[in-house]
Amino acid sequence: MHEIEPYYNWRNLYIASEDPLSPFYGQQYSEFEFTNAIYDYFIHPQWDKFDSATLYLKILYVSYDLHYCVIELIGEWNDAIYNDIMYLYRNVIEELIEQEIIYFILIGENVLTFHADTSDYYEEWVDNIGEGWIIGLNFRWHVIKDFVDANLDYYIALGGKFDDLAWRVMLPDQLFKKLDTLITKRLEM
Repeated sequence: MHEIEPYYNWRNLYIASEDPLSPFYGQQYSEFEFTNAIYDYFIHPQWDKFDSATLYLKILYVSYDLHYCVIELIGEWNDAIYNDIMYLYRNVIEELIEQEIIYFILIGENVLTFHADTSDYYEEWVDNIGEGWIIGLNFRWHVIKDFVDANLDYYIALGGKFDDLAWRVMLPDQLFKKLDTLITKRLEM
């Protein structure tokens, strides 16, 4: 796991540690010292810690003009034991919402498992973004199934048409506009 880096091809457009409005502003990273781990497995030092024991993230891009962000996740999303959604919401999402971010794109291809608990923080998140949305891209099928089984797919739209987007070959604004169009069409049905 220590070789899995956050997606870096948009670094010329946005770096969270250099954004004064980011929850990770001023964060210093080492390329050589591995200090964060998920269970007994070290992870790449570029991932950001937000107080979860098993889930880390990287804010890949934020557009304050279009009110969206792209967040990549790695690890185990465990609400049942560690209440990861609370830490994610309180330590990252709330700060982004304060900056009028209402559209959230979550990249989940490195989320290995999901364990549900209550939906309180998901409900709060959705309530606080009004007309915005939360989309999960590239989550593994068994993680999507766990979200669906826990009735949380209403809060985070997972799977389906969204997973076949080649998001890595798009610029962030192209990805956002494509998702916004797909969601608008889906809502009109």
